Amino acid sequence: MQTLAHFGDGGPGPWILLFPVVWVLVVGGGIAVLRRTARRGRRGPGRPTVENGSPIAVLGHRFASGEIDEDEYWRRLSVLDEQFGRTGGGGGP
Repeated sequence: MQTLAHFGDGGPGPWILLFPVVWVLVVGGGIAVLRRTARRGRRGPGRPTVENGSPIAVLGHRFASGEIDEDEYWRRLSVLDEQFGRTGGGGGP
């Protein structure tokens, strides 16, 4: 090890071997952050859920995709309006 780092000749010593380890940690950390960010950006198959949209938005998506008919949409929307209220609507208690 002394020959490799020139420790005896007044060179940097064995500390020079620490720099590749630091670079591996920096690059590995960057890759981990990029992967985590990319994973958060995915929304799945495009269907809104309660986690990334309001229940009213989920109901609207179900109606738009044809899963429920208009009567069922309005019936469920009235129940959701009572429980959650519309966002951005006027009035209030």
